[in-house]
Amino acid sequence: MIAVYALACLAGFKEYSQLHLPRWQAILVADTAATLVVFVFSVLLDNASVYDPYWSVQPPVILWAVGWGRRLSVYEIALLTVVTLWAVRLTANWAYTFRSLACQDWRYTRVREKTGAFYPVANLVGIHLMPTVIVYACLLPAVYALDHPARANLLSFLGLGVSLAATAMEGAADIQNHRFHKMGGTGFLREGVWRYSRHPNYLGEILMWWGVAISVVSMYPDMYLLGLGALMNTALFLLVSIPLADSHQSRKPGFAGYKADTRALLPIKK
Repeated sequence: MIAVYALACLAGFKEYSQLHLPRWQAILVADTAATLVVFVFSVLLDNASVYDPYWSVQPPVILWAVGWGRRLSVYEIALLTVVTLWAVRLTANWAYTFRSLACQDWRYTRVREKTGAFYPVANLVGIHLMPTVIVYACLLPAVYALDHPARANLLSFLGLGVSLAATAMEGAADIQNHRFHKMGGTGFLREGVWRYSRHPNYLGEILMWWGVAISVVSMYPDMYLLGLGALMNTALFLLVSIPLADSHQSRKPGFAGYKADTRALLPIKK
């Protein structure tokens, strides 16, 4: 996996260095090139889960490349730090749960079953390219902020505070979930951040990028369209990830009662 991602990064940087486009376009092309390298290996290894770490590896690589060699402001350092902490946590969680290339995420297996002969297209577009484009769109506010230094305001730092709190909540959700399963827990986790929310980790992912978007747009109000990435990310979880996860969980006895007692996202008593 390390070798695959090293090659993907090299392909992305090589593509970027040969382009003469505005930065946001060049990053998108290079990002797509790196994704295609990962896709090729996912096909060769017959496992779409090769793509799983890309979601968290992509953002810090892009942002640190944009900010490299420059004298960064306090706000820019804070922005890079928050995104890096989020990426390290998410990548570490993937590494902790990764067993071997013999195992594939159940969601990808379901996509294969449902699409049949069209799976290669669904794999490329749905599993690889669509998430890459969504996370790229989420990153655009941060890229813009690094390219257009401006004086940060209170809301700029409050937005990063939301992202940092979201990362902490996701970390707590991971630890509680791993502990529950390690102790042989069955059924549904109903403690900690999972007490009232079925998907606190998804809530964290949503808040992470809304925090970044709010932080940056507060400095550039005319660039409100930079918030589209956070909106796309929210739609992905609400329309795809949560329904899929709930459908998978519904196979367990007692799911109807569990769903009736808990909210999909907000950890607030129903």
